[in-house]
Amino acid sequence: MSDDLTQRATEILDRLVAFDTTSRLSNLPLIEWVEAYLDSHGVPHRRAPSPDGAKSNLIATLGPAEEGGVVLSGHTDVVPVDGQAWSSDPFKLTERDGRLYGRGTCDMKGFIALALAAVPELKKTGPKKPVHLAFSYDEEVGCVGAPDMIRMIAAELPRPALVVVGEPTRMEAVSGHKGIATYWVTVTGKEAHSSQTHLGVSAIMAAVELMASLKRLAEDLERTADAASPFVPKHATLTIGIVQGGTAGNILARQCRFLFDLRCPPGLDPTKVLAPFVAEVEAMDRRLKALSPEAGVAIEQRSNTPPLAPERDGVAEAFARRLAGDNGPARVVAFAAEAGQFQQAGFSTVICGPGSIEQAHQPDEYLEIPQLERGAAFMARLADWAAGA
Repeated sequence: MSDDLTQRATEILDRLVAFDTTSRLSNLPLIEWVEAYLDSHGVPHRRAPSPDGAKSNLIATLGPAEEGGVVLSGHTDVVPVDGQAWSSDPFKLTERDGRLYGRGTCDMKGFIALALAAVPELKKTGPKKPVHLAFSYDEEVGCVGAPDMIRMIAAELPRPALVVVGEPTRMEAVSGHKGIATYWVTVTGKEAHSSQTHLGVSAIMAAVELMASLKRLAEDLERTADAASPFVPKHATLTIGIVQGGTAGNILARQCRFLFDLRCPPGLDPTKVLAPFVAEVEAMDRRLKALSPEAGVAIEQRSNTPPLAPERDGVAEAFARRLAGDNGPARVVAFAAEAGQFQQAGFSTVICGPGSIEQAHQPDEYLEIPQLERGAAFMARLADWAAGA
């Protein structure tokens, strides 16, 4: 069964990779293709669209409408390929040396392909237990789409027993991840000739002060890391990912914006970590307004994804380990996923999917074929479980 499932998953992955679902674009063409595939197998499904209707989550159920099912969750969006040096077309699945190359192959269309490839097997065996498919949008920009999907699952489906999020873990069970909170800081100044600094306010010069404070905070977090932390790196991390501002070298910048993310392990509240910085932003806002009424600083939270805390005797972890044949040690990861959001909603949750996070977001992203085969074996065992075998 798993050999056929592997071949089917490869064919589906080829179709999924061909859809450019970079987060800045719509994922609806991919969603429509998946809906047509599910329709061809008689699988009911429903959407949980974005507020503007440009994107959508998708939920489908195989098996009876009863409690105790399993949710297979994955995100449909991918990160950009802009500026990356690819050896082949990133939106065309290419096999080389036992690897399947393409954007999203491991993060995480490979898992979605496996879940869809399992549909014929699940239909054939006539599942006695429900298997739910849950595909989200905009995970890569802060797990933005998943909350509406999770609310729909909680409100409209018989309560599932557990959730498997298929982020790349080399098909090993992962019971914990860091959370991520992202923030835009916007500094507004007053334009003037750069020789006339007394007549203007440089937003960039003010922003540099704030960025320096964040750098010091990042260093403090590293210095005060919990030595017993299972994460790598052990400490909460803070990085500035985007900086925008200025119009010319000889003009005091009217605006400077920067985006930073803070990734905290379970038990560490990002709001408390950032409290001194927020106080500094407020103080600088007052100082700049005193120089010019139009100047100031604003901080806006873009996203806040909770961490996944390891569960004592977790039902989801035990289930994933059994299906993956995983007897290894307990594991946690430093990246964030919608797993923490599922857990926050009260679902036992584990991360387990094909591929390695080391390939995610990279040029020439790939999924090793043996990883797809391990994932196929996982799905074949899932079909047996659903059938009551």
